[in-house]
Parts: sequence; structure tokens; C-alpha cells
Amino acid sequence: MPLWQVRKSEGDKLLARRTAVSGCLVAALAVGVGACGDSGGSKGTSKVKGTTLTIYASVPLQGASGGQGKAIENGAGLAVDSLGGKVGKYKIVYKRLDDSLASTGAADEGKAAQNARQAVSNKNTIGYIGEYNSGISKVTIPILNKAGIAQISPANTYVGLTTNEPGSEAGEPNKYYPAGKRTYARIVPKDTIQAAALVSAAKEAGCTSARVWNSKTTYSAGLARNVVMVGPKAGLKIEGNDGIDPKAANYRSLAAKIKADCFIYTGEIESNGVQAVKDAASVKSVKQMFAGDGMCLNDTADPKKGIPANLASRFHCTIATLDPKAFGAEGKKFFKDYSSKYNVASPDPYAIYGYESMALMLDAIKRASEKGSLTKQAVVDAIFQTKNRNSVIGTYSIDQNGDTSLTDYGLYAITSGKLTFDKVIKAQTQ
Repeated sequence: MPLWQVRKSEGDKLLARRTAVSGCLVAALAVGVGACGDSGGSKGTSKVKGTTLTIYASVPLQGASGGQGKAIENGAGLAVDSLGGKVGKYKIVYKRLDDSLASTGAADEGKAAQNARQAVSNKNTIGYIGEYNSGISKVTIPILNKAGIAQISPANTYVGLTTNEPGSEAGEPNKYYPAGKRTYARIVPKDTIQAAALVSAAKEAGCTSARVWNSKTTYSAGLARNVVMVGPKAGLKIEGNDGIDPKAANYRSLAAKIKADCFIYTGEIESNGVQAVKDAASVKSVKQMFAGDGMCLNDTADPKKGIPANLASRFHCTIATLDPKAFGAEGKKFFKDYSSKYNVASPDPYAIYGYESMALMLDAIKRASEKGSLTKQAVVDAIFQTKNRNSVIGTYSIDQNGDTSLTDYGLYAITSGKLTFDKVIKAQTQ
């Protein structure tokens, strides 16, 4: 959505206002929300009718992220089952959606927008779990926000979805909330924390300098900016930050410019991430390679389509999900129950985040209903009033922006062609 800056002359101010209104209308048509001047504030204040409530989940179920998406939706389903499919007098209907395309295997903005509009069109909708990709949530948040529907993401980390902190873009996060109220929260730490985790991991590995590459996506560019900002403060020299062309055949010419002893890639596996890491690894000075959660996937560890076996020992990645053994008693019980229900020996770590996203949504419905007439706004309010919640992923609170108080990131390595948990990174953000 085009933004304007305050200008000195009245003529420029008028032109800016016209430009902003035009851009807002275009964005409204694109994501399916109403006119710019309508706050939509009354959408969530009417009393819920009947005793059936619907909660949607929207994540990619195909492609490189398909395994994580299925684990998220299965985990969310287990949370509904744990309550017998009911919250008080309300029956919970859980509907699973796929936001990816079969043709590409990647999450798609248009498909996600359809999912969000499906949720909005259902008068019984009370909540929405998703998205997995931060760039996709940029599309669905405004649609759901306009309708006053609570949204909880189990995986988004991009800073600009909730704050205007470094790493965000102009106009964020307000442009995602046309209703003027927050309806979106997440249970994983944002990228200011992940950047600090990447830098901490690099420092612990003995890196003195690093070259950063990003895929130019909103998420990747934002995370890269955070790494560039945090690195020097932690004593890691940042040699440079380059945006790559995801469609390039290789990056050997760009890699030839690297002089640093370590390499950090903040992009996605879908953005030619494997080729980027391989080409950077070919540089003699590069001893270690690191990547963010966009690359921290099982497909990355598979030598047939990911990092070659001869480079695996030099690669690590960060992700907000921790090893099942890193969780407390409740977390361990969850993984045991999940393994039993879905017949999976080693559940994907994202399963527990799908579970907790749904568990928080259900708990918010319970708290909201106990206060009187149940409304969509009451559920949203309950989510944002979450304080010191004792959950399967630990004790956390949700702040006024929709961010979690959790800060731990997991560092993963590749062992025998599989992504394996290495250790918890307690990132220093100051």
C-alpha cells in the first residue's frame, strides 16, 4: 500500500492524501477488505449466535514446508480433541485449509486470501490459526482484521507484522490493521530475537566476520537488516548484505566477493536457498554457514535435494521450535500423545506450536465466554490479556502488539541427512 510523507507545501500534502487514498482502495480490492475509511470496529462486537463455533487453520500442506504444515494442523487438531471438541456449551468445528499450490509447492498469496475470505464468510467463525509464512500473513491479517476475527500464528517471525522496530518497512504494522485494532498474535519470537540468535550462534562457532545474503522477500530482507544491526554490537563484523535473484542459475560471481570467515543466509529454501549456501560454501575463507528458519527444514538436510553431505557439518540453522526433549513435562506428554495418535515416531517440532496456537485460542474462547455474552472481540481481547500462561511450550505472555514473551531459539545441525536439534540459543538482544 503506497504511503505518504508529510511535506512542507499544502499542494504536496493534498497530492499525498490523494495518492494514499488511491493506494488504499487498490489494496482493499486486492485483499478483499472494505473501504479505507471504514474502521470495521463493530464487526466483532455482536453476540455470537448459536452454540457452534468454527476455527480454521491455514498453512502450506505441499512442497518443502508441507511436513511442517501437516504437523501444525495435526497438533491443532489434538488440542481440539483434548477438550472433546467443546468449550463450555460451544461445539468446536475445526476446518483445515491448505495455502499452497500444487504447481509450485509453495504458499500462495491468492490461495491464502481465499482461505481467509472463506473464514470471514462463515458466520460461525471465531478464530483462525495461521499463517506459516510471514509474507502470507501480510495478506490474510487485513482480511481477518476487518471482520474482527482472532488470528494466531504458530510460525511467523517477521518483525513488521506487529511492530515498526528495525527490520520492518515503512507503514508497518498499522497498514495490516484496517479496523484500527489488533486481532493478530503469534507464539514464536519475532526476528529481532532470531537475528540475535543467528549472531550468537556464529560467535559461539568462532566466527569473527560474516557475509549476509537475503532473498529480497519481506521476511528475508527484514531478518537480514536485523542481523546487520545486531552483529557489530555482539562483536561480529558484517562484511556486507546482498540481495540475490532467486531465479539465478548460481551465485558464483557474488560468492567471489566474500572474504568473511562465515556466511549467513536469511532467505527461504524456495528462493534457491540450497544453491546460495552451496556457492557460498565454495569460498575458501568461509568456515561455517548459518541460515534462518526459512531454510531450517528437513528438505534442506536431505542430501538428494538439499545441502550436500560433504558440506553438512559446516551448516547450522535457527528456528523457534525446540527439541521435544527441551520441553517440560507437559511438552513431553504432548509429543507422546501426538506420536500415539498419528503413529509418528519422531514428531516434527512444529506440531507442538500448532497445538499451543489452538490451545491458546480455545482458552481465550473459554475466558471470554465466562465473562458473559461471547463476541469475536471478547476472544481477541482474551488473547491479548494472556499473562504468564503455563503451556506446553513454557510460560509466556502476549504483549499489546501480539508478540510472545518467549525468547529461546533452537540451533539445528545436519546429521546423517536429517535435521537434528543441537542446542538452545538464548540470544542476547541488547
